[in-house]
Amino acid sequence: MEFIQQNLLLVAVAVVSGTMLLTLSVRRPGGAKSLTATQATMLINRENAQLIDVREPNEYVNGHLADSRNIPAGSLAERAGELEPLKDKPVILVCQSGARSSEACATLGRLGFSRVHTLEGGVVGWVEAGLPLKKGARR
Repeated sequence: MEFIQQNLLLVAVAVVSGTMLLTLSVRRPGGAKSLTATQATMLINRENAQLIDVREPNEYVNGHLADSRNIPAGSLAERAGELEPLKDKPVILVCQSGARSSEACATLGRLGFSRVHTLEGGVVGWVEAGLPLKKGARR
């Protein structure tokens, strides 16, 4: 007890850093609906998950996942009707780094989509996993 009283600041820093480390190790960065590139590939292959790229069209043309559909995050709510047939099917949202797709995931969740996921790390994570991108617009 004497050590704790004399080193209160040191003990507080240790407790706070330990709590933060524990929190980060338990909670994944993208939340429970976040998928790694490997998990996303398995979901695509096993359950024919639909890929929705929520980046802007100019970003999409520079490189996107094969068979992904481009619906920018800003217009996702108004274009959700296009995705109505996918309400109970797996949907994977993709952006550049994972931030926009997390917000888009919440938007679709509020609209009643039950199986919406985000790609952890976005296109950057996909490329880092050694997986290919397709250039140009989808036809």
